[in-house]
Amino acid sequence: MISRIYTARGYLMSNTTEQQRRSQNMSRIRSKDTKPEMIVRKFLFGQGFRFRLHDSRLPGKPDLVLPKYKAVIQIQGCFWHAHRGCKLNRPPKSRIEYWGPKIEGNVKRDRRNADLLLTLGWRVIEVWECSLSAANRAETLSSLCSSLRGS
Repeated sequence: MISRIYTARGYLMSNTTEQQRRSQNMSRIRSKDTKPEMIVRKFLFGQGFRFRLHDSRLPGKPDLVLPKYKAVIQIQGCFWHAHRGCKLNRPPKSRIEYWGPKIEGNVKRDRRNADLLLTLGWRVIEVWECSLSAANRAETLSSLCSSLRGS
C-alpha cells in the first residue's frame, strides 16, 4: 500500500486516492446502530424487553439501558475494545504508535464508565461481538435474557 508518491521533480506528494479510500472505509465504521447492536436490540425487543438507546444521562452513554431491571448493556467490538483471547482482536500492523494508545484508551474508558455505573447501582452487562457469531448467537442471547430476568 503506497501512502506517498515522489514526483519527477522529487517533491513529496500524498497519494490522495489512497487517503480517500481510507477515509471512505473509516467513515463506514459506526459507533451506533452496528450489526451486533441491532441483533441484540431486535432479540430483546422481541422478548418483551423495553430499553432506551445511548442514554446521555449515564456515564459512557451505554448502548442499551433497561431501567426496569436497573441494567445497562454494552455491545463491544472485539477489535475496538481489545477482547482478550479473541481471534477478532488482531493488533494492527501499521501505525501502531496511533492504534495502540487509541485502543488502550478505549479499554480504560470502558473500565472507568463501568465502575461509575456500578457505583450508581446499575448492573453492567458486556456482550462481545464474537459471541454474536452465528454459531454462538442463540446461546449468548438466551443467556443475556436469563441474566436480565433472573436478577
